[in-house]
Amino acid sequence: MSTNGVEASHLSDLPASNVTGKRILITGGASGIGAASALLLASRGAKIVIGDMNEKGGDSIAKQAIEAKNSVTFRRVDVTDGDDVRALFQFAMQELGGLDVVINNAGIDHKPAPMHELSDEDFDRNIAVNLKGVWHCMRAAVACMAPNGGGHVINVASIAGLRSAPLLSAYSAAKHGVMGLTKSAAHEYARVNIRFNAVCPSFIDTPMVQNTMAKMDERAQKATINASPLRRLGRVEEVSGAIAWLASDESSFMNGHAFTLDGGMLA
Repeated sequence: MSTNGVEASHLSDLPASNVTGKRILITGGASGIGAASALLLASRGAKIVIGDMNEKGGDSIAKQAIEAKNSVTFRRVDVTDGDDVRALFQFAMQELGGLDVVINNAGIDHKPAPMHELSDEDFDRNIAVNLKGVWHCMRAAVACMAPNGGGHVINVASIAGLRSAPLLSAYSAAKHGVMGLTKSAAHEYARVNIRFNAVCPSFIDTPMVQNTMAKMDERAQKATINASPLRRLGRVEEVSGAIAWLASDESSFMNGHAFTLDGGMLA
């Protein structure tokens, strides 16, 4: 699928946000935004644990980091299972010696369809992964961070959680829910120095988005790309760069915010 021939910018030339020594857990870290974030943060000196259902992909990301002499460890997790999530967080606490930042990135899509044509299975699965899975992780993060001086939880939501998303109603409902959780928790836990923010990308060139667009006809694909004033999909390094800034102490006064990366769609 074309992105109108726009060349990638050299984000590596920009000043790097300081995350040296940060202890970071990332769910959905085996591909897409999660994998890009893990590799970028590790390259800047953070110590990373990634969790994902995709064992092959998770092992591959960890191997890439180790070959670059960076620190990424993989553990399988099903974010829809509260016990499994708690086990992941306990593992991360033991592996890293604590948690400074948690990035809740695990998510799924569904086949674009009118709301009344969605199956119970599609709706329930989206809520289970994209909303309840984030809740499981937020709850576990608070349990780890509150007794240890606080931390920062970054939820990967979507502009679909800020506006309408025709034909993606279950996904949009879940992402609106993530925004509600993020804002409510930002108020509830500020007193124990735990901040909650959300990253809200538009369509980013990830395997999940490519999978969604593959289910569209050519006209819908072009409309999706051209929905942004920049007339292209976003790139994973553009999102991971923003996440790296949020993970640094430079974002220390940001709380309860929707950090939008949409090429101007909501402008």
